[in-house]
Amino acid sequence: LDGFPRSLRQAEALDEALVKQGQGIGRVIYINVPEDELVRRLSGRWVCRSCQSPYQCGCAEVTEGKCSRCQGKLYQRPDDTAETVKERLKVYFSKTAPLIEYYRLKGKLSEIDGMAEISEVTKRIISAIK
Repeated sequence: LDGFPRSLRQAEALDEALVKQGQGIGRVIYINVPEDELVRRLSGRWVCRSCQSPYQCGCAEVTEGKCSRCQGKLYQRPDDTAETVKERLKVYFSKTAPLIEYYRLKGKLSEIDGMAEISEVTKRIISAIK
């Protein structure tokens, strides 16, 4: 479940609901990236208006302002500005970050270094969910 639960209360409610169904969460993946890098990555994100393909600031497509897939115009979403990203992270650290310890104590957390190469992060995620 990407983006849920977002609080300890939601996590506890989800656990209760799943237990009633005879199910449970098998693994939680936490991709650990330093805050300054998160701000850099998210505030550098651009999206094609036509096909929604994502791009990172500094790539040729962003410099030219055109999508390499459909030639659509690129734009930066309002919630991807550095100021907005920092505000979103404040909420994350106050409400969602406590879930890391919650799932760690339950033995369900796999922490992945998000600073590794994309291919390595992918391998580690696949390994964690097997």
